[in-house]
Amino acid sequence: MKFIDEVEIKDKKIILRCDFNVPIENGNIKDNTKIKKSIKTINYLLENNNAIILLSHLGRVKTREDKINNTLLPVAKELSKFLNKEVTFINEPVGMKVLNAVKNLNYGEIILLENTRFCDYPEKLESHNDLNLAKYWSVLADIFVVDAFATLHRNHSSVAGISKYLPTYYGLLVKEEIINLNPLVENIQRPFTVFMGGAKVDDKLIYIKNLLKKCDYLLIGGGIANSFLFACGFDVMDSLCTTDEITISEIKELIKEYKEKIILPIDFVIEDNKILDLNTKSVNKYISYFQKSKTIFINGTCGVFENKRYANGTIKLFQSLRDIDAYKVAGGGDTLNAIHMYNLTNYFSFLSSGGGASLEYISSDHLKAIDYIEKV
Repeated sequence: MKFIDEVEIKDKKIILRCDFNVPIENGNIKDNTKIKKSIKTINYLLENNNAIILLSHLGRVKTREDKINNTLLPVAKELSKFLNKEVTFINEPVGMKVLNAVKNLNYGEIILLENTRFCDYPEKLESHNDLNLAKYWSVLADIFVVDAFATLHRNHSSVAGISKYLPTYYGLLVKEEIINLNPLVENIQRPFTVFMGGAKVDDKLIYIKNLLKKCDYLLIGGGIANSFLFACGFDVMDSLCTTDEITISEIKELIKEYKEKIILPIDFVIEDNKILDLNTKSVNKYISYFQKSKTIFINGTCGVFENKRYANGTIKLFQSLRDIDAYKVAGGGDTLNAIHMYNLTNYFSFLSSGGGASLEYISSDHLKAIDYIEKV
């Protein structure tokens, strides 16, 4: 891997793939953390007199209506404020407007193209790593810089495909992520404890399987805990729980194989026949595992943290990290939302900008897009 601060990149047109997949409501950005994390790389490239063409996705685009709701225009305005510099927004990701804008782009200037996933409707060109699309973007610039760590577990045209056609380097955010996640990948200080929460077990089962091979303890919360409890024969009432028989069967096998590692909750906050949070005994049980750990990774929350009535488990569990001498990392959208919402940032050694990406890297030591890029 080569990073932009390890080579000389000056007086070039740069395609910079960032991750601006931020929550937006009524045109207002609710959390600009991902935008702020991109500034270091953008400023570095500007200081070296480069012209920048920014690419990012936002949400999923499956219909015409999704195009209306997932425009990057608010991101361009927010970036302009952070950089104290105009970021020109081009309201399409491909086409003559893009070609003309890039042709007239001077060094030291920035343009942001519209959501790359607009190219997923009506055909999934972006998400299926269409190389014609990647080649189109590649002709816009001299160099490709990848700084969208949170998307590096996906081989999309704008993340990986462009690397087939341009010299490719990684940005400073990716560098920061790799450096700070490596203690959970190489020479891990043990015991290594993982807390895994979140809503759906189906999406995370592959990561859980890989993590169980590496960690000493896996503590489970949220909707994932409901599915594990159900697989053990417990009545989870009307709580969120997988109904997929194959998934349930796989969970049962994991519980048999890793019965010493998998730690399940023992009491809950229940309302309307649903488990909505972990209760005191469960949280204290999990804290006891944290207290004997030297490395801790958190992905997910204990329950429906967005509602203050069901946030106590998450808050108490995360607050316990303040007094624990360990390397403590958290990643994932909901995880970071909870951390920021309840002012818990200072209790962690590092907050990863990637959810699925950090999970894939920590659990498997690989990222699909990096593997693709390095083989080109």
